[in-house]
Amino acid sequence: MSAMAPPDHKRFDEIKGKQQKMWASGDYSAVAARIHPIAERLVETADLVPGSRVLDVATGSGNAAIAAARSDCEVIGIDYVAGLLDRARARAAAEGLDIDFAEADAEALPYADGSFDAVFSVVGVMFAPDQERAAAELVRVTRPGGKIALASWTPEGFIGDLLRVVVRYAPPPPGVRPAVEWGSRARLGELLGSGVSRLDMEERIYTFRHRSAEEFADFFLVNYGPTERAAANLDDAGREAMRKDLVALAEEKSVLPAGGPVAIPAAYLEAIAIR
Repeated sequence: MSAMAPPDHKRFDEIKGKQQKMWASGDYSAVAARIHPIAERLVETADLVPGSRVLDVATGSGNAAIAAARSDCEVIGIDYVAGLLDRARARAAAEGLDIDFAEADAEALPYADGSFDAVFSVVGVMFAPDQERAAAELVRVTRPGGKIALASWTPEGFIGDLLRVVVRYAPPPPGVRPAVEWGSRARLGELLGSGVSRLDMEERIYTFRHRSAEEFADFFLVNYGPTERAAANLDDAGREAMRKDLVALAEEKSVLPAGGPVAIPAAYLEAIAIR
């Protein structure tokens, strides 16, 4: 890894404030509803012991928290977007699940060292601007012998491609590493480092399915914070160009015949670490 300047926490906090507004835009819960199998599979892989104390970091609308609660665990889910937490609470209440959802920062978890038997994050903590700080917090609040379970989009996968489209229209702040680095085996090993005694990783696939490439593009432009905010800051011509790029990407990556419904495999890295 190349040498980098010491982290500027004040600048990261400014970036985080903008990110918070980005994830509050659109309706991320609509995207999360489609990808809930990722959380279900991760919880199954983690093989939780009933009664375990579990933290879901950047829970969004609660996918991993709800999956863990179904395993009869004591669960807390945190996020910095209040609206998403409201959706998570409604989902948990509909299933009769007792989950504590709280507003908190993934880079400064308000819990004591070793508070949890298992700590999860499903395509959530990967978007924290200060990657090292966020990873250190995951390790810190996990008890010795406990598990850290992560699902992160890969750099080479479909969401990596989609985020590169976003960057063409909305360049990121200088010095912020791409979120999809969490989906790199080498980078995740660096982030968790000596804080874990074991790290098992496996690449898995989630397939996005839409009735057309155009429907896919419109769904993401309306609901997914990064694409919604990027498009909102463009003029009409820029928004149309971005939409065309998203349509072309969906058509290129779909495994179905062109001109109809799309099925788009998206690679993510599933990782289970032992503290």
